Amino acid sequence: MTPTDLFTRPTPSRRTPPMSSLSTVSGVAPSLAQIGDFGPPRTELGVGALMPYNGALYVQNYNSHRAETGTGVSLRRIEEDFSMKKVPEAIGVDGTFTNRLVHFETGSLVIGPHVIEPDHTVHTVDELAQHRLCGTARHLTRPESHVYVLTMEGLVFELELSTREVVLLWDLNEELATEGEWKVHYKDCYSAHGRLVVCSNEYGEADWAGTQSRGRLAEFDGTTWRIIEHKPFTAIGGRGDFTDTIFATGWDAASAILEVYTARDDRWTRYRLPKASHTFDHKWQTEWPRIRETEHERLLVDHHGMFYELSPWAYGGRIWGLRPISTHLWVLGDFCSWKGMLVLGADNASPSGGKNVTTAEPQSGLWFGKTDDLWGFGKPSGWGGPWWREEVHAGEPSDPYLMTGFDNKCLHLENHGKAAVTFDLEVDIHGDGHFRRSQRLTVEPECLVTHVFPSGFSAHWVRVVADADTTASAQLFYT
Repeated sequence: MTPTDLFTRPTPSRRTPPMSSLSTVSGVAPSLAQIGDFGPPRTELGVGALMPYNGALYVQNYNSHRAETGTGVSLRRIEEDFSMKKVPEAIGVDGTFTNRLVHFETGSLVIGPHVIEPDHTVHTVDELAQHRLCGTARHLTRPESHVYVLTMEGLVFELELSTREVVLLWDLNEELATEGEWKVHYKDCYSAHGRLVVCSNEYGEADWAGTQSRGRLAEFDGTTWRIIEHKPFTAIGGRGDFTDTIFATGWDAASAILEVYTARDDRWTRYRLPKASHTFDHKWQTEWPRIRETEHERLLVDHHGMFYELSPWAYGGRIWGLRPISTHLWVLGDFCSWKGMLVLGADNASPSGGKNVTTAEPQSGLWFGKTDDLWGFGKPSGWGGPWWREEVHAGEPSDPYLMTGFDNKCLHLENHGKAAVTFDLEVDIHGDGHFRRSQRLTVEPECLVTHVFPSGFSAHWVRVVADADTTASAQLFYT
């Protein structure tokens, strides 16, 4: 794209409001930048939630930690003519808000601590405005009138949408054995198929080293809470009860992770994906990558520096419709479809309370384009694998690792044990969990074997099986 006027409209009529042109630079609209106060204090200002709603595009931005770390944050509304205004009722409501949901039965929008009626009347829920809000989900037992709201500190509230009454239901630090503010970082929630799913993405040196596991993916089935994974997860999404799936994205030292729930067999299955960058390997640097529907009944996934397209359907309890699109370094708090465009909301520049001495003003941009433009970003590439100094057992396959959509591929297979081990490389060419051996490699004790796949070789998934107990690493590099 060139830095020229990108969008124009025909001569206005009584039905079409006057349309001002939108100047963009590589798709970014400088006139719609989200800019916080110079301060002090000075912190980030990221785009936490984007929501098309009754003709307008709502933009909920956020600072890093409640109002004391920065001001100038607010809910903003972009009209059809691309004019942007702060929502008057939300001025002064500063904080960390990244939640959004349209409630089907009432037609109201929940975004940040606000409930917005279809005529754009805004109500601010004071009890919620005091918290960092990271997720809103449909209610399991009273979906016609209530929603759940999750805070980053692990509190789950019940919100009645007509009276806007708030009730605290759970403290997840108690339910899931996490450790409260600054030692936990809840990120998202989602409900479907009779369960409320939540996640946190706590991850630092001790988590990488394996001496602690504070991240969580967990679910409430209407009776009890259950921890699915003791790993950092950042996003949960799906297509509701339209399909039988729920998706959650996370990571560990070995690779990026996609957990998939299939209602057909009431099971979570772990798949592994490449990391496009290691710059997302910390709880503060993942921010809010999302799983969103951006084209009709199709999902777009932003995960660890890579975009993927994802089908919401699973056949035989397995997923196959996952393909990498492109790589990027953006920190994207949200994205959506609006007026036929794809809109990306970033977290671009933060003074970080003076720690970033080359940035004075907290600001972030909005990118406008079409979904197909994503294929013009960085080419899919990355690294990772099913094992990272992992204790493996004879005959037990590793997690499936994504293989399709990349060019050159090589595998580094390391045997950390004291005896030689033979490993089978198995590939799934159908995507339905049916694996066949494609290669057999023997690795001597405390040795590394590198296997370069032939040019053009690919499959949906690859996994590794050892013929003896050992400790092993299996890392694939796609270039």
